[in-house]
Amino acid sequence: MTDKRTDSGIEVQPLYDQGSLAGFDPTSQLGAPGAAPYTRGIYPTMHRDRLWTMRQYAGFGTAADTNARFKFLLEAGQTGLSCAFDLPTQMGYDSDHPRAAGEVGKVGVAIDSIEDMRTLLADLPLDKVTTSMTINSTAAILLLLYELVAEERGVPAGAISGTIQNDLLKEYIARGTYVYPPRPSMRIITDIFAYCTKHVPKWNTISISGYHIREAGSTAVQELAFTLANAIAYVQAAVDAGLDVDDFAPRLSFFWNGHNNFFEEVAKFRASRRMWHRIMTQRFGAKNPASHLMRFHTQTGGATLTAQQPLNNVVRVAVQSMAAVMGGTQSLHTNGYDEALGLPTEEAARIALRTQQIIGYESGVTDTPDPLAGSYYVESLTNEVERLAWEYIERIDAMGGAVQAIEAGFQMDEIGEAAYAYTKSIDDDERVLVGVNKFAVDERTETPVLKIDPERERSQVQRLTKFKAARDASQVAAALDDVRTAARGSDNLLYPMKVALKANATLGEVSDALRDVFGVYRPG
Repeated sequence: MTDKRTDSGIEVQPLYDQGSLAGFDPTSQLGAPGAAPYTRGIYPTMHRDRLWTMRQYAGFGTAADTNARFKFLLEAGQTGLSCAFDLPTQMGYDSDHPRAAGEVGKVGVAIDSIEDMRTLLADLPLDKVTTSMTINSTAAILLLLYELVAEERGVPAGAISGTIQNDLLKEYIARGTYVYPPRPSMRIITDIFAYCTKHVPKWNTISISGYHIREAGSTAVQELAFTLANAIAYVQAAVDAGLDVDDFAPRLSFFWNGHNNFFEEVAKFRASRRMWHRIMTQRFGAKNPASHLMRFHTQTGGATLTAQQPLNNVVRVAVQSMAAVMGGTQSLHTNGYDEALGLPTEEAARIALRTQQIIGYESGVTDTPDPLAGSYYVESLTNEVERLAWEYIERIDAMGGAVQAIEAGFQMDEIGEAAYAYTKSIDDDERVLVGVNKFAVDERTETPVLKIDPERERSQVQRLTKFKAARDASQVAAALDDVRTAARGSDNLLYPMKVALKANATLGEVSDALRDVFGVYRPG
């Protein structure tokens, strides 16, 4: 019989029966939905009473362009906003910086100043809608701009809610939009924890991301293990900085990838909750039950989308979305079928959203929590995914933790090997990729692609030039000096950063002030 393995290399037996779960204790390993160890979900009724938050990624061109897409998605039934930012914004450069040339508004929206944030959020009910911002090195700046605009509109900081990704460790591992070295980056993150605990209590201060680790080529087990190792590092850094774990842990959230191996993905999601409960109770001694809950967002796998026969991606996304829902996600983003070619068109975004709505309202899978519980296969797979993930975490602990392992290149090497093995399996026809190495067709039709007009960049730079000319330059300079002073010391950085942004300092200028003190990260 042909050998079958999951994407993580776990051998799949020809048949699973009660013997596959010898020694399995449902009381301690499963529990009930909403009860420790939360394998079956963090809420008693899960999606039966309330569906997950449906988010569609938006962000391209100018703030006005993205604001229009936000309104389109809300009118289509989306229940939460999710914003992408262009590379200059992610890297802490204004749109007029030489390094920004050709990249302004390309893979997300360009945000240079408080004026851009006002436009981005125009007419949106900031006290009602939750906003997820996929931003890391400049997360503190974007959060402060959001807070400032809300306050201008009479919405107190305590009333706004959303998430900043703010996960720098995975940038060093898998993605590359880092600015500062790891240790000052960890300081900024813990400063955000402290600031939000006091001022923006409904905001999720970090979305610890396995998504990009998986996009870089990791297996499901590696995605789980490396993400949890990063989470351990963040919690430990915050505790070492003097924060009480129960003051900030309830606002931690996670971000998982959804791939095609349906049952392994469900097992990954279930194992992640059980592992996080153990980490928070046994390792960090968290007493607040809210600190024990792994709340997570899922995005379907961008790396799984194919440019060949792009409509096939509608089916891939549906399978991945179903796994996320069956695995108990709290929010979900479904990719557009055309995203292997470019930014999603309105049609692709609508179909992606409709995929979630059909699963939620028509499929029946939300009628009962964790409907796969007790499956010989799913429970065996959940246990094995967890066992292998703990092995990785123990290896990282032995190196001194995630930061030291990153500095040694451990995670990057492991992901590189996994990515090579995956690609080779496709090239060798050991793995079927429908429409690519099997069932290919001679394609003659062209899929419409969303294109960003180069004029968007020129107009963005013109607006920025006008914005800088109209402000009090001496006030800006003084405020940026205060940011540098705080960076040299140990005061919380967000307070002087907020003052500088309110004085009309730009994102690039605040980032440069921190660069002056912290330097920039150069991988060895």
